Amino acid sequence: MNVHTEPRPAIAARRFTLATDLDGTFLGGSDVDRATLYGWIEQNRDSVGLIFVTGRDPEFIMEMCRERGLPWPEYVVGDVGTTIAEVQPDGSIAPIEALEEDIAQRWGDKGGDVRAALDGHPGLALQPTDFRYRVSYDLTPSSYDATAEARVEALGLDWLISDNRFFDVLPKGVSKGPSIRRLVEHLGIPEGRVLCAGDTLNDLSMLASGLNAVAVGNSEPLLVHQLDGVDSVYHAKAHGAAGILEAIDALSLHDIPKGA
Repeated sequence: MNVHTEPRPAIAARRFTLATDLDGTFLGGSDVDRATLYGWIEQNRDSVGLIFVTGRDPEFIMEMCRERGLPWPEYVVGDVGTTIAEVQPDGSIAPIEALEEDIAQRWGDKGGDVRAALDGHPGLALQPTDFRYRVSYDLTPSSYDATAEARVEALGLDWLISDNRFFDVLPKGVSKGPSIRRLVEHLGIPEGRVLCAGDTLNDLSMLASGLNAVAVGNSEPLLVHQLDGVDSVYHAKAHGAAGILEAIDALSLHDIPKGA
């Protein structure tokens, strides 16, 4: 099933748009919770927009939709905010050049410099995927040497540790938060109709961006701590998909299924 099989109102005209992380958030919770959320989205496509905001690369995201039956998003902010793209009718994605041009300039083809600077660095194992505007590592906390952070900063880039097991090197000033805000503005979506959802530290910039946000009940403790005092964030009790529905209801963003 593809989101583009039937005509729908422009996403900016819909009552509500969910901008959600995947792992632990949209994919989190019980089978029943996920089925309830996904079914509700499909039944309300004329009034509900869907954007995935994730550290995953676009091909993985599309594969999840094809093979695991996730609702198809209309837009994707992938690669920890370094990809901003529209989902096409055939299930492929098309980067939005007007939004990615600045990201590309900030990166400046520094992938080789990053890999050289962190080659063999204690506690970091290079991920095999060749991302366009980021370099990512698996992190082993017990052996990680924090001097990696200064090495990245010396290159004029940003680093991000999430879930205490991933180390991402990103263009300066680029992450999920700035990218989702730029997409929302580009599409003309009223900010009050958007809900951002996440669960780990790589969601921090998105959840603290000033848009309506929910930290689902299974959120990383460090994320919860960093969000302390951020008024735009709702802290859900329920985990994953159920936490998203809990926030939609609590913030009166859309009607949700009874009993959800």
